[in-house]
Amino acid sequence: MQIPISKPYFDEEDEKIIIKPLQSGWVVQGPFVKEFEEQFSTHTKIPYAVACSNCTTALHLSLVALGIGAGDKVVVPSFTYVASANAIEYTGATPIFCDIDLKSFNLDVQKLEEIVAKDNIKAIMPVHLFGLCANMPKIMEIAREYQLKVIEDCACGFDSWIGDRHSGSFGDCGCFSFHPRKAISTGEGGMLATNAKTFAEKVRCLRDHGASKSDLERHLEEGGSLLPHFNTLGYNYRLTDMQGALGVTQMQKARKIMQERRKIARWYDEALRDFPLLLLPKTPEGFTHSYQSYVALFAPSYEGLTLEMIDKYNKKRNLLMQKLESLGISTRQGTHAVHTLGYYHHKYSLKEEDFLVSLAADRLSISLPLYPQMRETEFSYVIEGIQKVFS
Repeated sequence: MQIPISKPYFDEEDEKIIIKPLQSGWVVQGPFVKEFEEQFSTHTKIPYAVACSNCTTALHLSLVALGIGAGDKVVVPSFTYVASANAIEYTGATPIFCDIDLKSFNLDVQKLEEIVAKDNIKAIMPVHLFGLCANMPKIMEIAREYQLKVIEDCACGFDSWIGDRHSGSFGDCGCFSFHPRKAISTGEGGMLATNAKTFAEKVRCLRDHGASKSDLERHLEEGGSLLPHFNTLGYNYRLTDMQGALGVTQMQKARKIMQERRKIARWYDEALRDFPLLLLPKTPEGFTHSYQSYVALFAPSYEGLTLEMIDKYNKKRNLLMQKLESLGISTRQGTHAVHTLGYYHHKYSLKEEDFLVSLAADRLSISLPLYPQMRETEFSYVIEGIQKVFS
């Protein structure tokens, strides 16, 4: 049996709708993108949603729209996908890495406060990793005290909540991904969501070459034969209407998809709770985890991890993953510690031990297969495989 790490949930409705833009001839950003944005806004309870070509371009646009540029410093967790830091680099600003809390895989707010207290920081980019919101109440408290902008990296954060507030609703904006490994997928694609109308309007302009109005607006209004004004330097970060159409049907079954993902996460919680060396995901009270990935830590404890211990258990984790792969069971490390990657390591003269907790998460995390259409027989095969390797 072959078990993938993840796969998007597509059905006949997705197949039917994706043909409609081809039939209409409107394949660039158009009516389906607009409908997708409206549905996303309704689901997340965030008033304004702006579709983009992917989450990375959404992050880039958010930084540009907030005036982040050369000479500015933006705090970002070191344990995240490289795109978070890359978006900061695109603007000419400098990413300032912050270590994480190993139990949540998210920003360590105590270390965050230490950084902003002693450095001239312009913004914070918290990441809601693997579907669990960062500690946004505390992060926003710090941001208000030091007058900092907040861009939430919600690439993994669809249907992630703190109380009745969705990820992306706390800071100046939130940026989401619809990559195939995410809960809902349009292939590639992203969304920027914000509570501020003027900010949304600015981003809409920036994503479309800086045009004063979109092609769809020109098409629906009189005088559409004349080109719009271009008073702003913009980018071509638009989503196609084929992707927008797919987004519409994905949103229509989003609740079902999320119910299934959380059900499978509960299966893992129950089946693996007594396994040695597997520290399972934790969800703080009042938080709702979306389980974009089910990521455990291969370690005896969260505390006291030294470089030597990390190296020791990294070898064992890698062997576990190798043996599961030989059984047809796909696994992945959670993500990487960005400060160890070649570009950032060399440019900023960083050492592995500079952010030891992020290094531990990089070397010891293990993501297990999870997708909404996962059958009980497939799940059982994964658990039996883990049992076989451990025994």
